[in-house]
Amino acid sequence: MAQVGIHLKQLRMRRKLSVRELAQRSGISHATISLVERDKTSPSVDTLSAMLDALGTTLVGFFDGLQTTLPYSPFYDEEDLVEIGDQDTISYRMLGMNHPNRHILMLKESYAVGADTGEAFSHRSQEAGFILSGQVEVTVGDQTRVLGPGQGYYFDSQMPHRFRNVGPGTAEIISAVTPPTY
Repeated sequence: MAQVGIHLKQLRMRRKLSVRELAQRSGISHATISLVERDKTSPSVDTLSAMLDALGTTLVGFFDGLQTTLPYSPFYDEEDLVEIGDQDTISYRMLGMNHPNRHILMLKESYAVGADTGEAFSHRSQEAGFILSGQVEVTVGDQTRVLGPGQGYYFDSQMPHRFRNVGPGTAEIISAVTPPTY
């Protein structure tokens, strides 16, 4: 996990503010700011937001620039893929769960016979994928198409979309979502 405190302190120092000045501007106690900057406590979202507002930035801007240098392996075995779906009807096995600076959600998806993501939904990102096996009906906006092995899709996820296995067997997809907002 990236160290929020160090990054916050660097931001405060660039603004040439003391801890007490930041406390006065943000309404957060100087003791709390000191603990956060030394990574002795984790701030609530409201506390961090108040400090960042006083420093002239946003939560999104702060975390976008926050990178970590924790060591990690670039390689993953099957057992390293973390399940983030319901696993009974639709399995979403995620690659790179512990990558410290992940900017993409990479999935191995499996849909049981008749599995359906349900009502079309949207989120802020882009999605792409390849059908490995089975027959998947993909709906994006007002367009629907049944895709089979070797076929793929790429769309703006802000358009309502839905996936449904319409084949006689399990369907498998390798997909990517960026940024990882799903």
